[in-house]
Amino acid sequence: MRDILKTLSYGTLHFTVGFGVTYALTGEVAIAAGVALIEPAVNTVVFYFHEKAWARWPARIMKPLDFRGPAHSA
Repeated sequence: MRDILKTLSYGTLHFTVGFGVTYALTGEVAIAAGVALIEPAVNTVVFYFHEKAWARWPARIMKPLDFRGPAHSA
């Protein structure tokens, strides 16, 4: 349930930003609404599956990618 709520929150934020940026660039409410509905809707679905994919990766696989340097190694 948390993943669904997080995805909806992200979608709302993305819609607001998409509308605001498109409206600022075009001055057209209809164009801004169209872009803000289509692009974030697709991106929100992609984000949901992106989060699910990352959740499957165990931390041990990611450990070699720790770029903090030797001073921070455990």
